[in-house]
Amino acid sequence: MSLLSTIAVVGSGSVGCYYGARLARKNDVAFLMRRDLEAVRAKGLTVHSVAGDFRLDEVAAYGSTEEIGPVDLVIIALKTTANAALPGLIGPLLKPGTILLTLQNGLGNEEYLHAAFPGHPLLGGLCFVCINRGEPGVIHHLAHGRVEMGEFTATGVITTVAALFTDGDLDCRILPDLGLARWRKLIWNVPFNGLSIAAGGIDTQQILAHPELLDRTRALMQEIIAIAAALGHIIEPAFAEGNIRGTQEMGPYQPSSLVDFLAGNAVEVEAIWGEPLRHAREQGVPAPELEKLYFEICRATGNGAV
Repeated sequence: MSLLSTIAVVGSGSVGCYYGARLARKNDVAFLMRRDLEAVRAKGLTVHSVAGDFRLDEVAAYGSTEEIGPVDLVIIALKTTANAALPGLIGPLLKPGTILLTLQNGLGNEEYLHAAFPGHPLLGGLCFVCINRGEPGVIHHLAHGRVEMGEFTATGVITTVAALFTDGDLDCRILPDLGLARWRKLIWNVPFNGLSIAAGGIDTQQILAHPELLDRTRALMQEIIAIAAALGHIIEPAFAEGNIRGTQEMGPYQPSSLVDFLAGNAVEVEAIWGEPLRHAREQGVPAPELEKLYFEICRATGNGAV
């Protein structure tokens, strides 16, 4: 049992359920669930994984955070489109010293949480994983799974949290620069999540097989590298090409934003595309491909505010 004896997962979609389930094999993990609540209470949580299938027959699944109560660690895997609900959801989970770890996509999440809960240790985590939900209570882990995390507030708790993930048989790495890590993750998220929607609902393999879309992918990656550099985050061009090679190895994969779009759910437009575009404008960095893609996604989803 970890020194963090009680853990709550807020946002029990594919990411929250997968990482939470891995931790729950050795720790006391409570899941805030909505859509899958009754199914998971009745038949548990099943993970079909390239790293080995497993099942949790009994899952601490709850319909509200008031039912869970104060915990040592809150893992936030809620979509950024629901961030406005976080203060009300997280409040009942807090006690002095409760650690917050956000596994959300895009930019601005740590800043939002720090403003809402300034007295609590805050970490940011990035998940490099191919994962989808199946039927209620079933998660499909298709590839990868590494978690990279860094401190937003320097409190020294990160080694304890990272050890928790490592003990759960997860590849977890501590990062010295969380800001840099966020921009590195955008190098994949911006083109692949975005073009999958803008090009009419296609997977990553189809993007890479299309010469024009592959060119757009590379151009978008280079723009993200340039914006990051203007903010002091240096990313080597070889990192972008490494992302392309890794994506080719994944085969046909539907990014999470495409899954949301096809299901009629809200897409994380601002966190993934809007925030980087705002930074580009503030820094005076030309980003024509990013701007084009942002407005394509806005038209497709009916969202966006830049």
